[in-house]
Amino acid sequence: MKITTQMVKELRGATGAGVLEAKKALEATNGDYDKAVDLLREKGAARAAKRSHREASEGIIEMYSHPGNRVGVILELNCETDFVARNEQFQTLAHDLALHIAAMNPKYLSREDVDQTELDRETEVLKNQALAEGKPENIVERIVMGRLNKFYEEFCLLDQKFVKDDSLTIQQLITDSIRTTGENIKVRRFARYELGEEI
Repeated sequence: MKITTQMVKELRGATGAGVLEAKKALEATNGDYDKAVDLLREKGAARAAKRSHREASEGIIEMYSHPGNRVGVILELNCETDFVARNEQFQTLAHDLALHIAAMNPKYLSREDVDQTELDRETEVLKNQALAEGKPENIVERIVMGRLNKFYEEFCLLDQKFVKDDSLTIQQLITDSIRTTGENIKVRRFARYELGEEI
């Protein structure tokens, strides 16, 4: 299939990829737009992994207040340079992440941050549920792992589906930004406050 400049332009607009990179992705997928997007995302993940060891000590503090001022979020998003921290795309990412946190109320940043006591309790509850449902013991562990993944998707920010586009997780959203900015980007910490919540 002939790759047109319009096809390359559309793919670049959606992914932030360079001209050559977008053209190669379209050629590799025989002009299939969706497959080209997936290919660029996979490459972005590989690049993000290479950058993950680099120090990210610049960035911004984003503050978001939900309309009505009943929910507020403070987020620290880090990158490698002050130049990227002032970039509109980076600032939009920070705003979107803060808005997402306000809407979805994650308890933890990542799976590694889940309190071990809570994880053990949740695992035990899920195991007992599966057994009570009459599931065979030899598959209970796989059932528990599947349900634990749902637990992570509900309570861990990086595993949650992005509130503005549920085809992406927050980790994928950040990985896409790493690919387009060329720098390591990390959510360092966040706090969510809701009026009247228990202290």
